[in-house]
Amino acid sequence: MTSRINIGRPASTSYHSPDPHGFANSQPSTGYRAANPDHPLERIRAVSKQVEDAIEIYSQPLKPHLPTIGRFLIIVTFYEDALRIMTQWNDQLWYLQTHRHFYPGISHIFLLLNVITMLVASSAVIMKRYTEYAVIGLLSVVVIQGFGYGLMFDLNFFLRNLSVIGGLIMVFSETMINKKKSFAGIPSMSETDRKKYFLLAGRVLLIFLFFGFIIQGEWNIVRVFVSIIGLAACTMVAIGFKAKWSATFLVILLSVFNVFANNWWSVHSAHPQRDFLKYDFFQTLSIVGGLILLVNIGPGGLSVDEKKKTY
Repeated sequence: MTSRINIGRPASTSYHSPDPHGFANSQPSTGYRAANPDHPLERIRAVSKQVEDAIEIYSQPLKPHLPTIGRFLIIVTFYEDALRIMTQWNDQLWYLQTHRHFYPGISHIFLLLNVITMLVASSAVIMKRYTEYAVIGLLSVVVIQGFGYGLMFDLNFFLRNLSVIGGLIMVFSETMINKKKSFAGIPSMSETDRKKYFLLAGRVLLIFLFFGFIIQGEWNIVRVFVSIIGLAACTMVAIGFKAKWSATFLVILLSVFNVFANNWWSVHSAHPQRDFLKYDFFQTLSIVGGLILLVNIGPGGLSVDEKKKTY
């Protein structure tokens, strides 16, 4: 039997190498080489890692509550809008009938449907009941109001509403993560594919508010600096690079900006600018809510962060 077994021992030769395993090879290796910690890119990488770790540590107490906070901030603009329509009912009717040429009965139905849809759908989002249908209802309100009030072709309104839609898509994405079911009207594809495409759309749409900030208002040194930093953070959110870190930065930046720029409470109640500032304030809160959901659920599969985990 032993004659059938090939041990595979190497044949002896007359040459005896002092280093048969090649450990003394002086040729440079083409494989992985340790990064130089003094390189500027490595320093930036180390700092960003420290920031991410700090965010992870200090956000732990809030983490269980982030989905609820994000959802509430996203829909608070719809609650405010419904309340404003109810408290200014006659003014709303006058505007629609005089400037938008609505017939009296049509204007009443238009406002009533908007109020009911916003109240019911917003409450459903908060309670996490029929969320997918509630999101579709709120999306329809955004589009219908844009055409009804003649604001669809106003650039600032259009960009802001794209960001609000991005926040609603983030709610939809969170629902898809928590509930594994197919939604009517969505082409059949795997759950992972649906989730990552919706997260990508939500990320991209969320940042359009910042473009609205860039194109309006007067320029100064502070505005230029904030615009450059904010634009960099928006780009990182859109491509999903250090997405949680950049989304956290935008949450802080937009929150501070919102308090100082859209301070409607400091304007007299009879001043016409008060309603515009209040509208902008609550819409900005909605976009902050979308960014909070992004911090909570991550950027999804179509992002640089996820690709880095693969390679």
